[in-house]
Amino acid sequence: MKFCLYLTKPECMKSDSRSDSYLPLSTSLRSSSVNSTWEPDGIPFFIIQGLANFGEKTMILFFILLLIYIIILGGNIMIIFVVLTDPKLNSPMYFFLCNLSVVDIFYTTTTIPNMLSGFLTDMNTISVPGCFSQMFFFIQLAVTGRAILTVMAYDRYVAICNPLHYSTIMTRPVRLLLIAGAWGFGTFCTLPPASMSWQRLYCGPNVVRHGWCDVSSVRRLVCGDTSVDSVVSLSFALVALLTTGILILSSYVLIGVSMSRMNVTERLKAVGTCAAHLTVVSISYTSASFVYISYRVGNFPPEVRIIVSVLYSALTPFLNPMIYSLRNKELRQSIRRTLSRFRPAVGPVMKETSTVF
Repeated sequence: MKFCLYLTKPECMKSDSRSDSYLPLSTSLRSSSVNSTWEPDGIPFFIIQGLANFGEKTMILFFILLLIYIIILGGNIMIIFVVLTDPKLNSPMYFFLCNLSVVDIFYTTTTIPNMLSGFLTDMNTISVPGCFSQMFFFIQLAVTGRAILTVMAYDRYVAICNPLHYSTIMTRPVRLLLIAGAWGFGTFCTLPPASMSWQRLYCGPNVVRHGWCDVSSVRRLVCGDTSVDSVVSLSFALVALLTTGILILSSYVLIGVSMSRMNVTERLKAVGTCAAHLTVVSISYTSASFVYISYRVGNFPPEVRIIVSVLYSALTPFLNPMIYSLRNKELRQSIRRTLSRFRPAVGPVMKETSTVF
């Protein structure tokens, strides 16, 4: 009996000519003789399906995604540089914003460069260790980003509800502890489902029907029952979403109660303090809800689901620099000061030139 270990083998394609190669991959052939996950008989790499079926539109998608990635890198690097170099931005809020920008850069870098290379090649492949590394860091950074947004909500709560003790509460050790807790929470919610996927048996086919090594898409390729994996993955996803969501909501409920006791001037100042963060949180959780509902309710083609996932994963890192720059006067002024430092002294040169003539 012949087992098809790779989807790309000619004999496999010939034997499966009666069915589409992109049917649900969990119905693939199973081999009980495989003793290792990928060696000697397991799959040596995964093929990322991505958006390879778009034909002539592929290059358009490539340039759109490349432009988005450049804006994400440029905007977030600018925020990091400005916060680190401008002594006026030494408050805890900008410290957390700087860490959020670092997470956004790494978060998008785990997936977008690999997708861009897939647009330029006939077949986008990734090694098995690389696939699971990408899976782990993508989920871990996503959860860490939400945890940092939660920390920022707590920072806004202390600043508005307890302003007299703000500097004594949000000390540097406390800030570092909160950031370490955010990274630890992301690792805690990611490690169990990612390690379970790593230990499963993959004997073929090896096409991941997604833009990257998404945990649910890779799970379909497991040679065996994955019901426990699904329960564990869903449980930790709910822990990550509900914990951060409830804490953020609680912070803003307490902020709203405190604002109800303020006069109009103080209330407007408090709204300005929370506006940027509240906008980012609203966009993040609204888009996450839309993706969740569209995956389970709508009967969309795989390509549409991939586009929705890509837009969702890039939306918040793309908008964060713009939102904070537009809604935060101090940051906007600091960016102007930073840009003016790098601007060449064109005025004096032109004046000297005019006197010569």
